[in-house]
Order: sequence, then C-alpha cells, then structure tokens
Amino acid sequence: MAERTGRWLAAVLVLVPVTGCAAPVAPLPVRPPTATPATTTDAPATGAAPTRSDPAPGTVAATPSRPAPPPSTPGRTPRTRPPSASPRPSACLGPVRYDLVLADTELALVTSLCLGVGGVLRLQGIGPGEVTVDQEDLVDQNYEAGVVDLRFLRAGTVVVTIPYEGTTYLVTVVVV
Repeated sequence: MAERTGRWLAAVLVLVPVTGCAAPVAPLPVRPPTATPATTTDAPATGAAPTRSDPAPGTVAATPSRPAPPPSTPGRTPRTRPPSASPRPSACLGPVRYDLVLADTELALVTSLCLGVGGVLRLQGIGPGEVTVDQEDLVDQNYEAGVVDLRFLRAGTVVVTIPYEGTTYLVTVVVV
C-alpha cells in the first residue's frame, strides 16, 4: 500500500507544474490608434459650442503629443559628457594592449598602429634601453625581463624606433 501511495504521490507531483500551465496564454487584442478627433470641427448652425465626441467602442482615441522639453541653458554643466563629434576610426584598436613578439613578427610589415589613449604597445624579446620614442611626453615607458611596455598617455602621433637583429624599424602609432 505504501508503495502504491508513493507512486501516486510521485505522479501527482510530476503533473502539478504541467496542470498549472495547461491553459494557453494569448495576447490581449490591441488595435492601433485611429485618427478619431476628440472634438467635432463643425459647429452647429445654432451657434452652440462644439460638442465632444467619444471614440467608437473598441477604438483608441488619439492622444495629444507631449510638448518638447525646453532647451538646456548654456550656463548649466551637464552631468554626462556628450558623445565625441569625431568618433574613433574603425581601424583604431582603442585603449588595448597590443603585443609584438619580436621573434615571431615580421617587423617590416608593422609600420603603423592606431591605439586609444591608455593603450599599451608591448614589445617582447628586446633589451633595456633599446626602444626609443620621438614624443616622450606622450608615452610612459617601462622595461622588465625582456619586455618593453609603452603606455600612451595623450592623443598624438608617436614614432617608435625598434632596433632588432641589426635593422632599425620604425612604427608610427597614432593615439586617439
């Protein structure tokens, strides 16, 4: 008897969630707004004021649009910064870290990059003091264990000089 009751209870518990969702759910019928005027435009010949006409049953009366918000005052500072008028070029990588493993990269093919302010050019496999830049005020340069990190602090154009295996390579970095 206990076994049969247990099976019956298990069957009921399996069906309980299903029976709660058995009825299909249908969206409410909605009609698009119609251009039903809120007042009549024809005044009666007797000189009486125009009367209000109610929309037909099942239709939605057109609602008046809200007035535009007043223009902002020039003396007030907005809380958020407006979007830039000149968006970042699609070829620009943004403020990311760009790794150049010198042993695996053909440096002659890397002639220019576009990074965002805060971006880092990481050169792996080079000695200390070998990498130079022409605009030192735009770059923060760090060296550690064969890796040179060049962090770009401000917008501008920086020419990075990389001496590698007897050849000097120039990489122009445009910082936006």
